[in-house]
Amino acid sequence: MAGSNANDDPTTNSGAKTGAVPAEVIARAQDQIFAPGRSSRVKYQDLVVGRQGFAALAKHELVVMLCQGLAGAAGLALRKMMYPWVLGSCGRGVVFGQNVVLRHPHKIHIGNDVVIDDNCLVDAKGDTNLGIRIGNGVFIGRNTILSCKNGDIQVADGANLGFNCEVFSASRVTIGRNVLIAAYSYVIGGDHDFSDPAKAVISQPRVSAGVSIGEGAWIGAGAKILDGVAIGDHAVIGAAALVRENVPAGTIAVGIPARVVGSRSARA
Repeated sequence: MAGSNANDDPTTNSGAKTGAVPAEVIARAQDQIFAPGRSSRVKYQDLVVGRQGFAALAKHELVVMLCQGLAGAAGLALRKMMYPWVLGSCGRGVVFGQNVVLRHPHKIHIGNDVVIDDNCLVDAKGDTNLGIRIGNGVFIGRNTILSCKNGDIQVADGANLGFNCEVFSASRVTIGRNVLIAAYSYVIGGDHDFSDPAKAVISQPRVSAGVSIGEGAWIGAGAKILDGVAIGDHAVIGAAALVRENVPAGTIAVGIPARVVGSRSARA
């Protein structure tokens, strides 16, 4: 599953758009983990906590130890009380399922009446990014991953992300109001440069042009939205589609690669 390692993108967009963020600012996790001359504690805080200092580490570890994996109503109640201690901001009526993992939580902002189901990862990792902002009334299904690599993710009010989805950002990914993303879908706001055939792809730069999904769009189950793509308001993407090019507002796109096959207004 993509998302087990944000460096292993599930696919690539060979037609990546110009204006992408240069890869030099998109650090590899391996480079951070194995950097010489830094203690294990410092590396852990860089990758997971997002802040240095004993107080930040102690607060983070206290929250994780006491409530992250706690089952039942007690776990729900403790997470509702304690997760806001480490978040950038958190509104009213937020439900955190069991084993919801937060990384760089001070850059995660959550609105009111949000549900983040069991086993989700919300990772705002980065040195210069703003992080992840989730609006009001958002539902994030179990096992779904929101993952930043020095990028930003914005999920607007009323959006619904099904289970086992991944949203990855190395620059900026925006999901509009009332967007429906069905299960097993990937939104991939990053790419690899593979122009030098003499080098392994993993040794070449990373780039990112970002992704935007307009208000009221529907992304069918198993779809993949590649870097540099903009999907217009109220567009529909068919199940298992591979979207490499922009999709105009109000249209229906299906297939591999996805092609516009109709208009929603024509079906009214």
